[in-house]
Amino acid sequence: MATPKPRSGRSTSLREPGDNIRLTESEKIEGTGSWETLEWTKIEPAPRSVPDGLLGFLLEAEQVIVEGYYGVVLVNTDEAGTLFVTNYRLLFLSEGSRNIIPLGTIPLATIEKFNKIAMKLPSAPRQSDRAPSRRLLQVIGKDMRIIVFGFRPRTKQRRAVFDALLRCTRPVRLWDLYAVSSRPSRFSNNNPTVRLLNEYFRLLGKVSCNASASSIEDGSYTVSNEWWRISAVNSTYTMCPTYPFALLVPKCISDEEVLQASTFRARCRLPVISWCHPGNGAVLARSSQPLVGLMMNMRSNADEKLVASLCTHLTGPKQPRRKLYIADARPRKNALANGAMGGGSESSSNYFQSEIVFFGIENIHAMRDSLFRLRDYLDTHGATSSDGMSSFLRHGGWTWGGGNLSSMSASVSTLGDTGWLIHVQNVLAGSTWIAARIALESASVLVHCSDGWDRTTQLISLANLLLDPYYRTFKGFQALVEKDWLAFGHPFADRMGMPTSSGGGSMLYELSRQSSTGSFPSSPMRQSSGSSTSQAQSSSHGQNSNNYSPIFLQWVDCVSQLLRMYPFAFEFSSAFLVDFLDCVLSCRFGNFLCNSEKERQQSDIFDTSGCLWMYLADLRASEGSSHVHFNLFYEPSKHEGPLLPPAAALAPTLWPQFHLRWACPSEAQAGEVEAQCRSLAKKFSELQKAKEAAEMKAKEIAATTESLSAALQNEKQISSSAMNLAKRATKESAAIKRAIQSLGCKVHFSGSGDCTVNIESNQTEIPHKLIQSPSKRESDGNMLQNDDKSDLSVSITVIDEVDSNNPISKVCESLCPLRTRDRGCRWPDAGCAQLGSQFVGLKANFDAFDRLSIYDSYFRSE
Repeated sequence: MATPKPRSGRSTSLREPGDNIRLTESEKIEGTGSWETLEWTKIEPAPRSVPDGLLGFLLEAEQVIVEGYYGVVLVNTDEAGTLFVTNYRLLFLSEGSRNIIPLGTIPLATIEKFNKIAMKLPSAPRQSDRAPSRRLLQVIGKDMRIIVFGFRPRTKQRRAVFDALLRCTRPVRLWDLYAVSSRPSRFSNNNPTVRLLNEYFRLLGKVSCNASASSIEDGSYTVSNEWWRISAVNSTYTMCPTYPFALLVPKCISDEEVLQASTFRARCRLPVISWCHPGNGAVLARSSQPLVGLMMNMRSNADEKLVASLCTHLTGPKQPRRKLYIADARPRKNALANGAMGGGSESSSNYFQSEIVFFGIENIHAMRDSLFRLRDYLDTHGATSSDGMSSFLRHGGWTWGGGNLSSMSASVSTLGDTGWLIHVQNVLAGSTWIAARIALESASVLVHCSDGWDRTTQLISLANLLLDPYYRTFKGFQALVEKDWLAFGHPFADRMGMPTSSGGGSMLYELSRQSSTGSFPSSPMRQSSGSSTSQAQSSSHGQNSNNYSPIFLQWVDCVSQLLRMYPFAFEFSSAFLVDFLDCVLSCRFGNFLCNSEKERQQSDIFDTSGCLWMYLADLRASEGSSHVHFNLFYEPSKHEGPLLPPAAALAPTLWPQFHLRWACPSEAQAGEVEAQCRSLAKKFSELQKAKEAAEMKAKEIAATTESLSAALQNEKQISSSAMNLAKRATKESAAIKRAIQSLGCKVHFSGSGDCTVNIESNQTEIPHKLIQSPSKRESDGNMLQNDDKSDLSVSITVIDEVDSNNPISKVCESLCPLRTRDRGCRWPDAGCAQLGSQFVGLKANFDAFDRLSIYDSYFRSE
């Protein structure tokens, strides 16, 4: 279409990347995300091109069907952005940050209804004909959200999005769903039939058995224990199309009797075992209603024998048989009314030692209407109401009370009128009663409703969760859902409004808001500024289905109530349940497509779609035990047995993380205690790692200290040895000194190591000057404390000086005629001979001194 010209001179563009919306200078608005200030007639249409940054937001094999429209407003929060329609979801990007706005982004399969609404804007006087109307698109989700998008008037943007939703939200063929058409390769889906057999082996106590695809093909999986066996009578799904291929039945019942008993139950869903107590032998069985006829007098011997065989002896053949409870999930009047169609309930007189109990749980239609009323209630009182106007919380009124709406005195009656919490309480009470009969009385319980795949599945799976701690783990929870919900034929396709394998999908297109969410009124606050009228325009584009019902959502809600009551008993957290339920509602994976195991096998769902369990396990593996899916308070040792909550504890409240996350996001974080504990646990983990690192460093320092201590000890030993050697050298030096002094010499040792020896004569003083001649001798540095480098080596040289003026020399020379020219004495007996002999003795002493055994290492020359 042609671009309108600006009304005044210059135009300026909004300062956002990728935005081509332009406003005139005089009409520039403040805050492009504000509904009240945005004037649609003054915005130029933008080109419908996919931004390059969108590729980072798309999932694997996700493709854009309708190109993005700029300037679309999310009325709930008054945020402007860009809206895309892909083959998987409605994708809404913020105009400012270019990030995904979670409230406005919803998977197509999660959309329950959508309709167009035209609301007139307040106009100035005399301009009523020119007043444009708001073009709104209301989207109602199965996950408790109601969102409204506003589009520019006089454009075809809303029509393009609306038509895309008509084509994609409820495809006629199963192959058009994103889970099948995308063929994701990252999360491969292995065959759940193998996991079902492994769960049967666990219940029978055959831990050594391991199922495989080959064992299913050759039929070698029919093992048994003392009481029960696995039957292959339904391996081809001919007996009962909605039952699994393998059934757990009493060992005393043959396959022929199983076939006969199946004809007496609605849809051939005969009584089979869902869980057996490993200690007392009690069982929890399930079936559909018996076909007793209008007069309630029809009987079946095969059915009665099969039900009676569920009641084995308590401890042995001589003990009385255990009691049997037949729990009918319906109100008694509903069971009687089913008699007009051939159904009904059992008579205790026809079943040995049995008792019939009615739980009074309403049907799927009551649950659907109750959820609709609850969703309206949350949208009316929430902080992000779909009318975009002010609600109680926006005006600083009442609060949610941490997710417990009983604190809202003015609206508690309205919440009670929804009936949702009453229905949840009835399911919890019924499953607790069943668990108590098995755990406390060792009785067997047979549970059924009309068809045995809605209320029966709720009660059976919750009772299993209460009785068996294994089902409270990640692996056990998966086994429980795959066994009691998927294998035993809960019709997920019908209850969620998805197409079946036959191609006949339920068509829940747009419905009037009056049928589910009441009127779409204007806010009183906005009416004060000008009268505003609204007109809902909606038409039906298909046959409304009566099969849609939030049965599985209600069961997960019940699990969250048990998690609230027993925070130490579950390995998984409430965040895991929310993510799990979102994956189921979005149909992103193929685990919950179709209505039965047979349909999934025929459609080859396991090979053509991804696996939800693999995706959730991959999320947990990314962060380990610190992931939000793990329950911080989980302590299995505290709840090793069954959980049997008292009746007073069965007072359910709204599930904040699921029910309030869109209507009141701040209150959805009511689990702040858990968030704080998770933050503290993360800090504790970091401190623990720091402690371990410090301990390792301390060990290294201790090892280094020990090594240094050993080296120091070794040095001390060497020092002690050196001191001993030094003391020995000192003693030897003293001995030498005394020896020299005994010869009449005076020895003086200087600090520098020089030694002076004076020789004295008794008769005649003849000075002999002995001068040290240092010689190189080694000495240990630790020998002397004051002077480590002092030399102790001494060499003495005697210099004989003859003084010509000495009178003795003159007399000797004059008296001795035999004195030679070389001054040698030829008169040995003369007086001079005595001096000569003393000299000879001194020389001999010095020669002996040189031959003393003194280590050379003690002396060191300079």
